[in-house]
Amino acid sequence: MKITIIGAGVAGLTAATEFSERGFDVTLVDRGPGPGPQSCSWYAGGMLAPWCEGESAEEPVVRYGAGAIEWWRKRVPGVRRSGSLVLACSRDAGELTRFARRTGEHVTLDGDGIAELEPDLAGRFSRALHFTKEAHLDPRQALESLVQTLVAKNCKLRFETGAEDVSDTGEGIVVDARGFAARDALPDLRGVKGEMLVVRCRDITLSRPVRLLHPRFPVYIVPRDDNTFMIGATQIESEDHSRITARGMVDLLNAAYALHPAFAEAEILETGTDVRPAFADNLPRIRWRGDRIYVNGLFRHGFLLAPACAQMVAEKLADPDFQPEFMDEDYSERASA
Repeated sequence: MKITIIGAGVAGLTAATEFSERGFDVTLVDRGPGPGPQSCSWYAGGMLAPWCEGESAEEPVVRYGAGAIEWWRKRVPGVRRSGSLVLACSRDAGELTRFARRTGEHVTLDGDGIAELEPDLAGRFSRALHFTKEAHLDPRQALESLVQTLVAKNCKLRFETGAEDVSDTGEGIVVDARGFAARDALPDLRGVKGEMLVVRCRDITLSRPVRLLHPRFPVYIVPRDDNTFMIGATQIESEDHSRITARGMVDLLNAAYALHPAFAEAEILETGTDVRPAFADNLPRIRWRGDRIYVNGLFRHGFLLAPACAQMVAEKLADPDFQPEFMDEDYSERASA
């Protein structure tokens, strides 16, 4: 079966990978020269943290997100499974208690336990939650690795090609994974703006993502190579992805400083912002219209839910009677439409 996928973000690349592994004839199309800032996946934190996300997300995020960890470990290098650490300043201690009640698969640490896991945080916090099964990756390296695998499998990659250059005739099944750019076809899609920073701080080392709880939103700090850290991410109901706001930058920097004063001397390497595609319940949708399948609405859970969405679509193509959990249209009604 011939499959054309539009979009080289996390949704499109995981779909292309899953389909190629199942023997489909895959063509990947993207408007950019390759994975890059034209996709909100480029600005992701790369945390594979389904149990942490369960604090506010629906149950499928936890269930399918747990399976995503192994999906990524099998396909890209550099997945680190050292867990996630959740902390709160003393004034926000109640937030940590609330977070613990709403989540599972964690152990409670005292100050000595925190120091054992992250020596540079010794003496700064008296209590934390360690989500031992969680993992993280560098999203940009992961996306590039998927591209390299597709090239090695002789999949056809058509970069710098717009969606308007893909017709529904002669392309086989078209999988539209454009994210918020698909708003033209999915009017109930909304945008949720996220902002992030990348900094270098040579005076601190972290081995795992750290979430610092805050009454308005949790800020996470994700370690990457060469003493760099991704700090994110605000969550703003907005479709404007042109620039980071002053408030967003101040909040992110203040959170990093609250975690450790050494971040006051950090070098800001990059600021970034983009719009996450989301539906009303913040869960994804698979919609099949004619020869085009839309995979969208991953919200802030792209790296957690994209593998499951790809697998659901592949199963549906192989077995028309299969009903994906994220497909929100009845197949018989769609076939007769």
